[in-house]
Amino acid sequence: MKILRRIFPHPHLTLLLTLVWMLLANSLSLNSLVFGLFLGVVIPFVTQPYWPDQPKLRNWLMIIEYILVVLYDIVVANIVVARIILFKRDQDRQPAWICVPLELRTPEAITVLAGTITMTPGTVTADLSAEGHNLLVHCLDAPDPNAVRDEIKQRYERRLKEIFE
Repeated sequence: MKILRRIFPHPHLTLLLTLVWMLLANSLSLNSLVFGLFLGVVIPFVTQPYWPDQPKLRNWLMIIEYILVVLYDIVVANIVVARIILFKRDQDRQPAWICVPLELRTPEAITVLAGTITMTPGTVTADLSAEGHNLLVHCLDAPDPNAVRDEIKQRYERRLKEIFE
């Protein structure tokens, strides 16, 4: 078991990297699979010193729920942003900088939250406070910045807390 752990220090990352490589190669061949596995083994092995502690994922069903919520929000946000760009005058738009206080403390959870916000059209994570307790988010159109902040905390941060902490 220890030998497997030395070869595969982060087995989930190995599987993810192999899958991503197969999707990027866009072919289901033995060569692509072997090279994907090679990358999936080498990258985690080389980066292992930078990961002193493996993140502990607590709730696998919540991970699936989180992915579905994010995918749904990306689709809806694309429609909302298209409407804003096509039909809303510049003078009527209300862009805003929003400070989102974080209850999350693990770096992996904060990274996933920041990435999720950035992947959702119309919002981008611009900065993380030095202590890691606040995210600075820019919104394309936010008539009620407090509602946006509350939605981020309710839809994403709450679920990530259940997954990582």
